[in-house]
Amino acid sequence: MDQRTPSDLADDAVAAARQAAVTAARRASEQDRDDGFPAEDVADLGRFGLLAAPIPADAGGVGLGEEPGASDLAVVLRLVGYGSLALGRIYEGHVNALQLVARYGTPSQRARLFTDARDGHLFGVWNTDPPGDCLKLGDDNRLRGVKTFASGAGFVTRALVTVKRGPGAAPLMLVVPLESGSRADLSGWRAHGMRASATGTVDFEDIAVTADGILGGWDDYHRQPVFSGGAWRFTAVQLGGVEAVFDAWRGHLAATGRGDDPHQLARLGEGAIAVAGARLWVERAARVVSEDDLAPERIVAFVNLARLAVEKAGLDVLQLAQRSVGLQGFLREHPLEQLSRDLATYLRQPAPDRALTTAAAEILAGTGLAGDLFDGRNER
Repeated sequence: MDQRTPSDLADDAVAAARQAAVTAARRASEQDRDDGFPAEDVADLGRFGLLAAPIPADAGGVGLGEEPGASDLAVVLRLVGYGSLALGRIYEGHVNALQLVARYGTPSQRARLFTDARDGHLFGVWNTDPPGDCLKLGDDNRLRGVKTFASGAGFVTRALVTVKRGPGAAPLMLVVPLESGSRADLSGWRAHGMRASATGTVDFEDIAVTADGILGGWDDYHRQPVFSGGAWRFTAVQLGGVEAVFDAWRGHLAATGRGDDPHQLARLGEGAIAVAGARLWVERAARVVSEDDLAPERIVAFVNLARLAVEKAGLDVLQLAQRSVGLQGFLREHPLEQLSRDLATYLRQPAPDRALTTAAAEILAGTGLAGDLFDGRNER
């Protein structure tokens, strides 16, 4: 019988993520192509136990991401993102899907889908519909339509998707089994970065859906603060990418002997401040969400601020690194080149202006001292 404590199991997950990051970083350049995908790295995640790690403790899993383990999940996501942002994007979607199954699944769904995760199935969450259209579940219980911007298309074998009665209507979650290599079209994904994320369109036309494939009820997917608050997870992955850019830049200065230049040192110091600040935002956001001591609107506001703080830190580090390294950092053989493209692309998350203004509106409506706005002890 395994006598390890939950803390021991979380430490195992962090150690596994560190190991996965090392191998993913070594493979990243060969995967950086339009038809690329970190398949070997995903297999490593399964072999190291990370695909099953988000399974809740009450279901026999590690419970990675459960309170009080959100801080451990933040570290795991950061490390995986450090090794490969494409892999980090895929793994964050897998974690998101399993957390939704844990929250909204029936006992039979949880048992079946958690077994799939243990068996190495890759999960993903696909919510984006084509403009003016949406994926629908017909009266004959068959799907009609596609999902777009689906990362891991052709490789995700357990897709958590949303269907609607019409554009703008409340969504319903489904978990749809897919065959590897089927129904995916990656021809439209010709991105500047994140080329290995296999982001494309998936055709769900005529797939039959059983009652056991329906997860939760109508609009559970948008339930707050879970929906918007969960954005802290991708900020953790982004943070890993920011740290990887910083280390490539730092390594370049050390290798070229340019670290004695006071201007270079000043830029590196500014970058270090940005990285450390982003890390504090991510760690606090994970804690705010997991502790759930604030009103949903206040939790969402904090996570929105964290999103933008990490974005700003990433953009600042990119600008500083590229200025320090110069033209060499734009050459394909330089480690900074791909890291910069991937980070710049992954930092483009939806609706940043709305995230900022809605957070500011919540802050404006708040009372008391600024230091108490996000302190749960003063909320109640």
